[in-house]
Amino acid sequence: MIWLTSLFVAALWVAGGGLQATIGGGAEALISAGRLTGLVSANLLLYQVLLMARVPLFERAFGHDALTRAHRLTGFWSFWLFLAHVVLTVAGYAAGALIGFFDQLAQMVVQSVDMTLAVVGTILIVGVVALSIRRARRRLRYESWHLLHLYAYLGVGLALPHQLFSGADFLAFPWAAAYWWALWAVAAGCVLVFRLGAPLARSIRHRIRVESVTPDGSTGVCVQMSGHRLDQLDVRAGQFFVWRFLDGPGWTRGHPFSISARPSDDRLTITARIVGDGTQRLTRMAPGTSVLVEGPYGHLTGDRRRGHKLLMLGAGAGVAPLVSILQEQPYEPGQATLVTRDSRPDEALLTTSIDQLVAQRGLTHVAMIGPRSRRTSSWLPRSWEQWTGPELLQQLAPGLSDYDIYLCGPGPWMRSLRNDLESLSVDPGHIHSEDFDI
Repeated sequence: MIWLTSLFVAALWVAGGGLQATIGGGAEALISAGRLTGLVSANLLLYQVLLMARVPLFERAFGHDALTRAHRLTGFWSFWLFLAHVVLTVAGYAAGALIGFFDQLAQMVVQSVDMTLAVVGTILIVGVVALSIRRARRRLRYESWHLLHLYAYLGVGLALPHQLFSGADFLAFPWAAAYWWALWAVAAGCVLVFRLGAPLARSIRHRIRVESVTPDGSTGVCVQMSGHRLDQLDVRAGQFFVWRFLDGPGWTRGHPFSISARPSDDRLTITARIVGDGTQRLTRMAPGTSVLVEGPYGHLTGDRRRGHKLLMLGAGAGVAPLVSILQEQPYEPGQATLVTRDSRPDEALLTTSIDQLVAQRGLTHVAMIGPRSRRTSSWLPRSWEQWTGPELLQQLAPGLSDYDIYLCGPGPWMRSLRNDLESLSVDPGHIHSEDFDI
């Protein structure tokens, strides 16, 4: 759909004489190229919004991590085309008027209200894109990045008047204007319905409250919640919600946490590693705190299984969805293996739940503790360096083709695991993961 609509707006540019103007050269060629880059950029920008509007159809089809990667890729392409639009358009008009680039830019900024709004929107979008670069993103707290990222919606909204009231391609073709108005309406409607309306209605209907908050290991916290008819949420083990706990200032910032125990009709449980302000707040919540939820999201679920055996590998808090899947799914004793990866023994999460699975369901648990290996596969700790990654995987799961393999943890850790699985020619359809570190 993104490719087809991008071709559509390119055809719109051709129909408006863009190709002839470009071939003619000179100032008109620059302005025409600026129109094309602006059209495609605007189209990608709207699909970028749609990709993260939490539309259930998209979530079920592609999963959270695939949608996030597509959102990021589409966003950066939109941004660079947008910058090209600005530079080419200003340069073209400057060449036609025989004035300097910055003089022409200043004139365009103040010539109309929609241009002024577009400039403000541009500044907001540039700021959000700069903060989304991985190096800058890692320096920000999650809470700060999440709040600042919302300014992108404002930037997109401020660009609308310029696009619809100053764009010659929209004014010349009523059917083209209808397309853009419809796309804007769909994007805005999806955000309002699936990011605001549906989560609010769901939270009110199910009346979720914090029931208890308990420590889990030296760096973790477990939150149990109760509610009304939670089975109607249609949540499956392995999925996650975006949670907002109404415990005071800062409640508006949502945090994604996976379900860490098999969901029941009246109870949900999450387990988190304490790494920032958001997770630190969990430790101070009082029973009875109201909860707003978005979701459930994610496709790291048991219904993706193809085989009859399970190999689950989780690092840090990534063990949470895997434990819930192991509690839910059928398997015989000895047919499921869970590998957990932590830096220190006291940092391990959900040890009680894992011990129960070992005792009651015949789960095989392998705990890998210690700093990262520097000589073999980086998903291994140094204490296991006598093995290569592929050798250990074959030892953990003899007859690897009979296993469904679930991975959850930091992105680099999972990529190292995937490389070793690919070296063993494991069927990609048997590998299930969800990457939250994007």
